[in-house]
Amino acid sequence: MQDELAPVADIGHVHLKVSDLERAIGFYRDLVGMTLKHRIEGAAFLGFRDYHHHLAVNVWRTEGCEPAPAETTGLYHFAIRYSTRRELAAVVKRLLGAGIRIDSTSDCAGAADSIYLRDPDENGLELTWDRPRKSQPKLRPQEDGPLDLEELLNELG
Repeated sequence: MQDELAPVADIGHVHLKVSDLERAIGFYRDLVGMTLKHRIEGAAFLGFRDYHHHLAVNVWRTEGCEPAPAETTGLYHFAIRYSTRRELAAVVKRLLGAGIRIDSTSDCAGAADSIYLRDPDENGLELTWDRPRKSQPKLRPQEDGPLDLEELLNELG
């Protein structure tokens, strides 16, 4: 009965405070693959395909500021889910080509391929692709394993 009453929802967008608007736009547009949808004074809105925006970034009170110390509360990371493994591989290739450091990877116990990194303002970012249900293990391992980046990049041929 509880499941029948549970709301159906998803997350529409994330809004980040950044220190350099042009740098943030460049990172999310040129490396992550988003499209700049709209700009207003001190803010930009980026998204995929025809959605109005998945990400907003602003410098309204943070232009030129240093990232928050890691020992403070706040955003741990947010995830961007790609529809194909090849799309994820293309983004990873662009990031590595730009010298962006990958913090870690995970096979998410066989459920997804995930890459963890930080954007230029030290916001945590997960780039992920959900594996088809039929290819996920029926009994999931207790621990996640690392993702083979070389094998992922082989998706690009």
